[in-house]
Amino acid sequence: MAILQANRISKHFDGLVAVNKVSFVLNPGEILGLIGPNGAGKTTVVNMIAGVYPPTEGEIHFKGKPIHGLKPYRIGRMGIARTFQVVKPFPGMTVKENVAVGAMFGARGKRRSAKEAMEKAEEVLEFVGLADQKDRRADQLGVAFRKRLEMAKALAMSPDVVLFDEVMAGLNFGEIDQAVQMIQKIRHSGITILVIEHVMRAIKNLCDRVFVLHHGEKIADGPVEEVLNDENVIKAYLGKRFKELTH
Repeated sequence: MAILQANRISKHFDGLVAVNKVSFVLNPGEILGLIGPNGAGKTTVVNMIAGVYPPTEGEIHFKGKPIHGLKPYRIGRMGIARTFQVVKPFPGMTVKENVAVGAMFGARGKRRSAKEAMEKAEEVLEFVGLADQKDRRADQLGVAFRKRLEMAKALAMSPDVVLFDEVMAGLNFGEIDQAVQMIQKIRHSGITILVIEHVMRAIKNLCDRVFVLHHGEKIADGPVEEVLNDENVIKAYLGKRFKELTH
């Protein structure tokens, strides 16, 4: 059974159709890519899954239970975590304290004391390679460390599914490779992943399947190589130059 499934979800904003009747399935243990041009509706899909916006129509199920329309804190407690495209750490707090907030909010947060949340934060920071930054103020970190911190806050929620929204934006090639390795490590720890990304080398190295949005509608869905060679995807998003460079 799918761990996460969307059935014909749509989102309208004052007459603007941001997402139109999109369906997808995320299977346990896989990495599913979501790609498409800017403004295609990718982050709106993540926001509907995470409870930021209720779908205008359609249904979303997590572990067989409906979650469409639930508040974000309830969805987080059920086992879904997400990162944000624009990274905004809690200002004035340390890296460790930022991650501890995630530990208090997530799937097992209700049962954690402040001390236990701090211990969970230490564990997660070690996992993502930020242990030596734990006492720094989070707003003093550079872009690559902030992106890693965003991952850590999500992982501290003890999720079953993580929604990664452009965690590689603004990174150089070396940092992108490190991020790819980290996401693979997260998958190997037993977490299922949906990743939005524009970096195609990351999509090709990470994803089991990928689906593509364009003007709010799904135009392709399937194995990565098949989708990236789809003429509709090349025309709408990747461009002929991408096809030339990869053949």
